[in-house]
Amino acid sequence: MDLYDIIDQFGEGNIEALMGLLVGLVFGIAAQRSRFCLRAATVEFARGQMGPRLAIWLLTFSTAVVWVQGAQALGLFRVTDARMMAVPGSWSGAVIGGLMFGVGMVLARGCSGRLLVLAATGNLRSVIAGMVFAIVAQMSLYGWLAPLRNSLAAMWITPEGRNLHLLQMVGLPENLALWFGVALAVLAIVLALRNQLGVRPLIFASGVGFAVALGWMMTWNLAQISFDPVNVTSATFTGPSANTLMFFLNPNPSLRFDVGLVPGVVLGAFLAALFSRELKWQGYDGAEAMRRSLLGAALMGFGGMLAGGCAIGAGVTGGSIFAATALLALLCMWIGATLTDLLIDQRADRKALAF
Repeated sequence: MDLYDIIDQFGEGNIEALMGLLVGLVFGIAAQRSRFCLRAATVEFARGQMGPRLAIWLLTFSTAVVWVQGAQALGLFRVTDARMMAVPGSWSGAVIGGLMFGVGMVLARGCSGRLLVLAATGNLRSVIAGMVFAIVAQMSLYGWLAPLRNSLAAMWITPEGRNLHLLQMVGLPENLALWFGVALAVLAIVLALRNQLGVRPLIFASGVGFAVALGWMMTWNLAQISFDPVNVTSATFTGPSANTLMFFLNPNPSLRFDVGLVPGVVLGAFLAALFSRELKWQGYDGAEAMRRSLLGAALMGFGGMLAGGCAIGAGVTGGSIFAATALLALLCMWIGATLTDLLIDQRADRKALAF
């Protein structure tokens, strides 16, 4: 039985949702076991450390780049067909939204993807923050915040109704993307060895990057044979979180890739935590911690939607195809997170030491 027969038997929407579920499972398991987190990596960077969290993030990112660019070289994927490249990108959205997201993920102590993984392990802080994130993302997509998001995004957009490939934009051959990924992977491995990381976290960190590539390849191949339009996409959590929330509230929901993705991540992270005996109920330490977390979640919800993706969606998924606005958003997330750690968390640590 080939893919045509499977689609005829189960329907395109169901197959797309199953693909999302599979990608989510791989992502959830790998992210939980590797402790993958952009926020943790940026905090290490802000404190002048080239530590294990940075090594994990670099290996995830570089693995995604190598797999995606390798798939394109083998004819298993085409970057120009990705939805992120087929629509206009927003420079202003990337800058403003990226900065907001970076601030938010430090305040919330985790990006949206990390919150989803932690929620599956019994972290009630992440459950509540994740709900606020999804609600604000939905408000930014279709609700009261949508006009503000649209006006900010429209301030400065890419020309000709499409996003730009960063290497092509600066006049470099696109095939350098693969070698860029290889170079980053070497750097990540050097940092991992310096920090005495074992083989297991490196394998799982690579698994997160592989999940991103798997999503791109699966949706692209489905789009080639589908009768109805299929968005060529991969792991991201801003839009999918909002869409998954509405799926359970809508009386006539439709199955798509992102509706399978979010439950898949939760299930994968839960199973990984269960088998490693890391399931544990956790709550807020106090009212101040809760206020900080919810503010951060709200900033991530609006900022991620404005930037065109979260730390995963723009930072890894968009970065793996060298979408120019996605990489700009990633840079601004690093800047926002670094400044927030310097101005808030490190200052608070110094005050605590002073007493």
